[in-house]
Amino acid sequence: MKQMEQKTNENKMGVMPVNRLLLSMAIPLMLSMLVQALYNVVDSIFVSRISEDALTAVSMAFPIQNLMIAVGSGIGVGMNALLSRSLGEKNQKQANESAVQSIFLMAIAYLIFLVIGLAGAGVFMRSQTKIPSIAEPGTQYVRICCCLSFGIFGQLIMERMLQSTGKTIYTMITQGTGAIINIIMDPILIFGLFGMPRMGVAGAALATVFGQTVAACMGIFFNLKINKEISLRFAGFRPKLSIIKQVLAVGIPSMIMASIGSVMTYGMNKILIAFSSTATAVFGIYFKVQSFVFMPVFGLNNGMVPIIAYNYGARKKDRMMKTIKLSALYAVILMWIGLLVFQLAPTWILKLFDASENMLSIGIPALKIISLSFMFAGFGIVCSSVFQSLGNGVYSMTVSICRQLVVLLPVAFALSRLGKVQIVWWAFPISESVSVVLSVIFLIRIYKKIIKPLSLETETGPDL
Repeated sequence: MKQMEQKTNENKMGVMPVNRLLLSMAIPLMLSMLVQALYNVVDSIFVSRISEDALTAVSMAFPIQNLMIAVGSGIGVGMNALLSRSLGEKNQKQANESAVQSIFLMAIAYLIFLVIGLAGAGVFMRSQTKIPSIAEPGTQYVRICCCLSFGIFGQLIMERMLQSTGKTIYTMITQGTGAIINIIMDPILIFGLFGMPRMGVAGAALATVFGQTVAACMGIFFNLKINKEISLRFAGFRPKLSIIKQVLAVGIPSMIMASIGSVMTYGMNKILIAFSSTATAVFGIYFKVQSFVFMPVFGLNNGMVPIIAYNYGARKKDRMMKTIKLSALYAVILMWIGLLVFQLAPTWILKLFDASENMLSIGIPALKIISLSFMFAGFGIVCSSVFQSLGNGVYSMTVSICRQLVVLLPVAFALSRLGKVQIVWWAFPISESVSVVLSVIFLIRIYKKIIKPLSLETETGPDL
């Protein structure tokens, strides 16, 4: 009787059949990630209707936006790993502290970007261009996004808390609602519909932060009213360095990883522009479309991380290994579906962006070659998330740096010296194959040092 009562009271991440648990947590996140990917494309379409300079201004603001998301996501990942592990260890006090201290870190992050928005937006844009029709709206966009970034930071931390306790259906609701509101408000604020003033690029920024703020408010509501596994109490709050260090130990490598993509994109653009602006445009199209393949895998990973962290804290090795194996299987299947689409329909993909004959001649082989990296990417992404969930974010950071900076850019540059842009695209599958080898090496090390020594406790619930 006592055993049955224990099982009933335990968080579902410790007792629910692994396959059903993983799917129940991952599918809502995968769907919300797809909505986010769709939003990114639709948002660019609306802005492009203003003018090409407007689209350029928003594109130039991307590094700051990406940095905000990188910082917020990094803190969220660090909290996620510690909170889930604490719940698995039945350490409720540490679980609560990890949430509260992470909110404190998010508040600090917001203050930093508030200063950047007020004092650095103009400097940032003028460092990239002196053209007033690009620099001025771009400055407006950066300033609004930074000064009102409490929305994105609040959304990220609240959604991570829901993920940590297995309530990913509510994360899907917050993310989906925020993205849909953003899409609806974009044309209203940009073009001045329904009596609203025509705000142009500033309207696009306001639509973005409005959607984020609504999502953050919903996340706060869900955590306070529904998420009973966490108790948020700020009475007598003081920064606790021991908790902050644990959160940042995983979070900082994650922040760096999320920021590396911007550096890689900049470097690839510099390499490709030497061939033609069309080659650079093809690379941009690839990045937009590939998000529809990678986003579901990232959603799967976000559902996987708290399961692994919880069961690591609960010393349930078998459940951890089943979660890793199933996640790798699903990730590989998703990436291979994406590979087939890129291989079979590159012309259709490019024509979505009104591709010219010249773009088709460059883009068709580009999409076919780059997408070969999908064969390896799914497994590598899962490995990276396993490292993070077990508190070894440095491994994830190392793999990411090697893939995008140490291998990809030098190989792409070397291949570009051969004088044919078609050869440059091979840098992607080459770098991905190197990174998956490195991921396997780190995974074996993690298994030997962390997973294998776990005591083999008897599972109290049904499995697959």
